[in-house]
Amino acid sequence: MLRALPLLLFSLSLTAAEPDWAQVEQETLRHFQALLRMDTQNPPGNESQAAEYLKKVLEAEGIPVKLFTLEPNRANLVARLKGSGKKRPLLLMAHTDVVRVLAALWTHPPFSATRDSGYIYGRGAVDDKDNLAAVLMTMLLLKRHNVPLDRDVIFLGEAGEEASTQVGIEFMVREHWSEIEAEICLAEGGAGIRRKGKPAYVTVQTAEKIPYAFKLAAKGPAGHGSRPLKSNSIARLSQAVARIAQYQAPMRMNDTTRYYFERLATVSAPEDAARYNALYHPEKSAEVQQYLADYEPGHNSMLRTSISPNMIRGGFQVNVIPSSSEATLDVRALPDENMDAFRATIEKLVNDPQIEVLKEDRNTRPAAPPSRLDHEAFPAIEAAWKRVYPGITTIPSMSTGATDMAYLRAKGVQCYGIGPMIDEEDGPLGYGAHSDQERILEKSLHEFVRFKWDIVKTLAGASAN
Repeated sequence: MLRALPLLLFSLSLTAAEPDWAQVEQETLRHFQALLRMDTQNPPGNESQAAEYLKKVLEAEGIPVKLFTLEPNRANLVARLKGSGKKRPLLLMAHTDVVRVLAALWTHPPFSATRDSGYIYGRGAVDDKDNLAAVLMTMLLLKRHNVPLDRDVIFLGEAGEEASTQVGIEFMVREHWSEIEAEICLAEGGAGIRRKGKPAYVTVQTAEKIPYAFKLAAKGPAGHGSRPLKSNSIARLSQAVARIAQYQAPMRMNDTTRYYFERLATVSAPEDAARYNALYHPEKSAEVQQYLADYEPGHNSMLRTSISPNMIRGGFQVNVIPSSSEATLDVRALPDENMDAFRATIEKLVNDPQIEVLKEDRNTRPAAPPSRLDHEAFPAIEAAWKRVYPGITTIPSMSTGATDMAYLRAKGVQCYGIGPMIDEEDGPLGYGAHSDQERILEKSLHEFVRFKWDIVKTLAGASAN
């Protein structure tokens, strides 16, 4: 009996009582509102105020913290809870900056963290201070409950995600990789979808498209506007832009997007489900793709490398035919796209020797392969969500936008984007991330903390053997 005592004590440590969630929710709310009230608009950022706040809270609990700064007042925070080393570390990443606001358009002041009718309003409410607060609470709970760990658990509160990665993730990967190196990363990028007040499904970001910028530079002789020229650079550029805008690159699915549409069909209305399933049928796919291009542009973008002409410049006076004009294309490439070949495709579409196609040096994220769906992390995330929302379907997704996980995936880290439950209706109503309003359900924030605590224990907690 005495010989079994150490194993018994170890087992008891793994099944320690759950946190007092009523108290946890009060503390979560306090930290979340404090972070929302900090104006960390990027630019200029001023993320150090958030990093210093987090540092103070973590160190008060005995959790060691380091700050790393490339530019003044733009600190990155790294905190670490040590594990046994049996497994490689788990990185929990969230960014402290937010996008800019037009305060006059907000019903509630953007940095007030106003509570109203079950929601909390503020810039960063769902991008990304919800994640920031959830990671903070998870670190505190792991420490307070003395949870035995097989992995180090690392908290990276990063600066610069929204508009200046050079001070944040790029800086940390290049100069402080040993501080954040991990096998698995959990960060932003996914979400739970609540439809008409009921949880519908959860997405986990396992891949993302890569942003590139191309410029079309047109040249031609200048002249008087009263004598139109066939060689007018703006006219020829406009024709090239129109051809590009009408172009659809071929559909190419990867493991993530194939699985995404298969699972999305299982939680969709019958008409939508039939449409998603028809993507796999050669005789129906083209019609469905056109429907998505017309009515579901996000889904259409997930199927292919996309091009959007977003800026056009030329001319300086109404009666002068300009000698040059240019257009900028926002290209969002599939993770494995051959960009030299794609540039050749653009040149073929332009089909004008007087228009040069230039790739601009504005790629803010590196190309990176999708994270594995067969890694232990994905089914663990799926199971953890089901413990919060019984019966919920978890769907892997590919972001059409970019996240800082691309830097980590390029280093071989298996990254998974997660997020709280949000109302499907909020985006069209203007309450989403980067909108002129931003809000989160208080209930969803607290459920997200429980999920984060659960999944971190699952992935990093010590095993019994």
